[in-house]
Amino acid sequence: MIQGILGKKLGMTQVFVADGRRIPVTVVEAGPCTVVQKKTESADGYNALQVGFEAKKSHRVNKPMMGHFKKADQGAFTTLRELAADNVDEYQVGDQVTCDSVFKAGDIVDVTGTSKGKGFQGVIKRWGFSGGRATHGSKFHRGPGSIGMSASPARVHRGKKMPGQMGNARVTQQNLEIVEVRADQNLILVKGAIPGPNQGLVLIRKCVKA
Repeated sequence: MIQGILGKKLGMTQVFVADGRRIPVTVVEAGPCTVVQKKTESADGYNALQVGFEAKKSHRVNKPMMGHFKKADQGAFTTLRELAADNVDEYQVGDQVTCDSVFKAGDIVDVTGTSKGKGFQGVIKRWGFSGGRATHGSKFHRGPGSIGMSASPARVHRGKKMPGQMGNARVTQQNLEIVEVRADQNLILVKGAIPGPNQGLVLIRKCVKA
């Protein structure tokens, strides 16, 4: 069985469960994904399925990629990803992978997405530095402070927390619970928040640590 599915984050809402609890959930439009290519141990050294997600107009795809897509005979796709699969022989090129065929309510998953970009930020916003006092003639407010040593080692250590680009990075949120799977709408309701903005691409995979 394939170990994950591609989806699109739609936003957050809340649902009520049988015992009356109110649970915050993120709604993900998961699939359907189309199997575009099979990777096998004998031919490629590993087992995986290359899947496509979200339709794309054919005239916006170059000829080599269009030839690749034609093998599945399902049109062109915006996104291609390789996902691990236990038994690739269960699938054929052109098959549809739906959310209910991979996950069910109660499953624990890892969700990967691209976090919201926040541009170039200082150390207080980016790393949570406290900064200096605001009164009594202080000239130190939101700066990073000392960043290195004097005579030895006379350099700045690698990985020092400094100002720079914040967000817009690949982030994985682990051990999230699936509250509900709505197969008729291709929706997965994941408990809590997941990385990325609304309409952002996300990858839902079976957890690796639970």
